[in-house]
Amino acid sequence: MKRGNRTGKAKGTFPRFYGRHAVIAALANPNRVVRKIWGTRDALNALDLPPVLPIVYADVADLGRMVPADAPHQGIVAEVEPLDDVWLGDVLETGQDDNRPVLVLDQVTDPHNVGAILRSAAAFDALCIVTQDRHAPPESGVLARSASGALEIVPWVRVVNLARALDEIAEAGYWRIGLDGEAEQTLGEAIGTSRVALVLGAEGEGLRHNSMAHCDILAKLPISPRMESLNVSNAAAIALYAAASR
Repeated sequence: MKRGNRTGKAKGTFPRFYGRHAVIAALANPNRVVRKIWGTRDALNALDLPPVLPIVYADVADLGRMVPADAPHQGIVAEVEPLDDVWLGDVLETGQDDNRPVLVLDQVTDPHNVGAILRSAAAFDALCIVTQDRHAPPESGVLARSASGALEIVPWVRVVNLARALDEIAEAGYWRIGLDGEAEQTLGEAIGTSRVALVLGAEGEGLRHNSMAHCDILAKLPISPRMESLNVSNAAAIALYAAASR
């Protein structure tokens, strides 16, 4: 049964990706529609572009006006269509015979953080990331640039209700660990040997109470008392490494 869907895909708008890693990954993804590409002659001539793809040669100044101020476009910009919906039940089914972790983000809205988390998820072979549809950033050039190609690799499941998604993850056999700086156990003590879902909250606010209530255990990273907390993308990378190195 398919449950959990993405509802917040913008209608009639198309994100623009920039930078070589983000654009090349989008071109290589068979599930991604690239609508148009702009670039300098040197940048475009270095790519193996589909003959049907509309291309526009542009100078560096023109490209700079198409992206956020001072964004490192590296001479190439692509207009793309957002990826199609990914269903949580389908993704969990693909991971039923392996030990890849699931990463759940509770209202992490900064596109730089989500992009960096996607990059770590790809590096440590996470099964997917799961976010709320209305409390997560849309696909964008900033996010794709921060993800450095991982947006095209890691399934991103957007759900309407995160608590219900956590219940579904538990039904699929995952041990749900919520990261919380006030927890009594460390992640190393809590992680065990079962398949895990790592649940992280927004920087500052942390996990919401309802999300904590839908975790099996809360755990903390053993950081020095000289530092109150870590950026959520750094915490995600450490947690994914802990899951991968059990």
